[in-house]
Amino acid sequence: DNRVHVIRDNTVLNDYRIASLKREKDDAKEVRDGMECGIRLEGFNDVKEGDLLEAFRIDEIQRTLS
Repeated sequence: DNRVHVIRDNTVLNDYRIASLKREKDDAKEVRDGMECGIRLEGFNDVKEGDLLEAFRIDEIQRTLS
C-alpha cells in the first residue's frame, strides 16, 4: 500500500493512498530523486505551492510462531 503524507506549514494534514504515478506520460512504479513526475492521490486534490509530499509504503507481514 503506497501512501503519501501531505505536509503543509510543518503540519501533517493526513496520509493518502497514491492512485497513480506518472513519469512524462507513462505510468510509473517509481521515480528517481530529483526527477519530475505527476501524482494523483485518492481523496485529496488541494495541493498548494509549498506542500511537501512524503511517500512511504505499508507492508503487512504475516506473523509466525517460532
